[in-house]
Amino acid sequence: MNPGAPNYPMASLYVGDLHPDITEALLFEKFSTAGPVLSIRVCRDMITRRSLGYAYVNFQQPADAERALDTMNFDLIKGRPIRIMWSQRDPSLRKSGVGNVFIKNLDKSIDNKAMYDTFSAFGNILSCKVAQDETGASKGYGFVHFETEEAANKSIEKVNGMLLNGKKVYVGRFIPRKEREKELGEKAKLFTNVYVKNFGEELSEEQLRQMFEKFGGITSLKIMSKDDGKSRGFGFVAFECSDCAEAAVDELNGKEILEGKPMYVGRAQKKAERQQELKRRFEQLKMERMNRYQGVNLYVKNLDDSIDDERLRKEFTPFGTITSAKVMLEEGRSKGFGFVCFSSPEEATKAVTEMNGRIVGTKPLYVALAQRKEDRKAHLTSQYMQRMANMRMHHQMGQFIQPGSTGGYFVPTLPQPQRFYAASQMAPIRTTPRWPAQTPVRPGAQAGTNAYATGMQNSYRSAPRPPSQTTSLRSNMTVSRPITGQQPPNIQGRPLATPGIVGGSSRPSNYKYTANMRNPPQGLGNAPVQQAVHIQGQEPLTSSMLASAPPQEQKQMLGERLFPLIQRMYPDLAGKITGMLLEIDNSELLHMLEHNESLKAKVEEAVAVLQAHQAKQAAAQINKKE
Repeated sequence: MNPGAPNYPMASLYVGDLHPDITEALLFEKFSTAGPVLSIRVCRDMITRRSLGYAYVNFQQPADAERALDTMNFDLIKGRPIRIMWSQRDPSLRKSGVGNVFIKNLDKSIDNKAMYDTFSAFGNILSCKVAQDETGASKGYGFVHFETEEAANKSIEKVNGMLLNGKKVYVGRFIPRKEREKELGEKAKLFTNVYVKNFGEELSEEQLRQMFEKFGGITSLKIMSKDDGKSRGFGFVAFECSDCAEAAVDELNGKEILEGKPMYVGRAQKKAERQQELKRRFEQLKMERMNRYQGVNLYVKNLDDSIDDERLRKEFTPFGTITSAKVMLEEGRSKGFGFVCFSSPEEATKAVTEMNGRIVGTKPLYVALAQRKEDRKAHLTSQYMQRMANMRMHHQMGQFIQPGSTGGYFVPTLPQPQRFYAASQMAPIRTTPRWPAQTPVRPGAQAGTNAYATGMQNSYRSAPRPPSQTTSLRSNMTVSRPITGQQPPNIQGRPLATPGIVGGSSRPSNYKYTANMRNPPQGLGNAPVQQAVHIQGQEPLTSSMLASAPPQEQKQMLGERLFPLIQRMYPDLAGKITGMLLEIDNSELLHMLEHNESLKAKVEEAVAVLQAHQAKQAAAQINKKE
């Protein structure tokens, strides 16, 4: 670095509302016109590798970032307007509510750009967003976050009550959810509007008024009607004071006007408030039911089609008192699973032990304690993550040096994962070495260990020997490409591609170095120069760069370069195929990035495996329905 050069701070932009198919390369092509770009990262799901809909773009100079923000905000990429704002790494600024404004009663035609243009006259805007539903349509409200509180207050003063596209909008200070819930709780104690239902279709507004006016002055009264003018059986009564409304609720709620149908009178609620209360009540009832049946309710699946409720109860009766037994049905046919509830946990445990795996009808039963869907999903997710962590640990540990005088060979101690493919899915194995063979073979080991050395190239360390001996043995060594999925061993935690020095002498290496690398090792003047892998929008990748990165970041670097290439071939399966290919050895992945034919062959293999798996699942579903 030039010590006299100016030190520019990093200017980072947040880019949101992205189309799922937008990649780093597309964003680089878009934003590099504003100035030099340091890096671009599209945030993706860790497992599926699908885009989360937003990205970060880092420029070298703040002026370039500001130019991009001013000129490219709300531009269309793949048919969607992108939303750009300054990246705020400190969440306290966003959560404080300072300068944040809430707007509601917006016309459906007002989008992010229209609202930004309207409110930008009052000050610098940090972020601006109109809330949207699943289809992308406006929900009629939005948020504007100003840089200063003064700009926010000015916008409330000028825009609140104005007509935007023919609708009178409300603009006010943004109130966090906790404060809103607290405010709603206080309002619930003081209400004047009463909701009335279950009074029948014959009751008129005049009769309803006579019923309620004895509790106090009424400001308005309305019975909701159908299109044909008939009553819908509910309405609203608004009193002058909250005490009158509360007295009407206490006196009339539950009173029978129609025979056998009590009238409901209560505080009128907004739809969102009512839905929230019903959801909270439903969750509470569900938790009470789960606590009541915890340890006594059994889940039974793989049921024969001939098994009904009575047969299910009969099979489990010997183990205790059954409170309920139910086979789940769909259009009158068994769905293949059901539930059996016992009176005590001991009886349920005994039934699980005795009945799990027992053949009833023509199928063996699967019996286990019933779980909530959320608990079962969390359990399966933890199992999957644990299994993946174990696989990565074994993949990284791989092999180590066997103690004793083995002449420097690495002996594998953990079995490598085996992959089985059909004959039609097997790619032809390369018969010629990818790189020139430069690693010497131990004297006397050529005949007995030739096959071992062939399969484990670059997997052992040679002891120092005279140059003449090394030269004479080099021509006799035969080397082949490592088998797909085989992980080259690590030398006591050192990076795989770092040339080692054993016993004071330099060990020959067949790793490649870029032409512009700094301080190349001595004696590599005639070594082949590796061509870096260039993916548009990302820095070139070489084997030395890959080896110098921590092991946990190597797969990430490779995955970010594989994904856009695979996406061009199979857009819908790009995430799954990338995840499958990342199980392959890093050197193989690097070769696939350099040679498109090799990558295409491996992608076709992965697609064939996925299609076979999907066909098997479809056949299983058809058999299950039959």
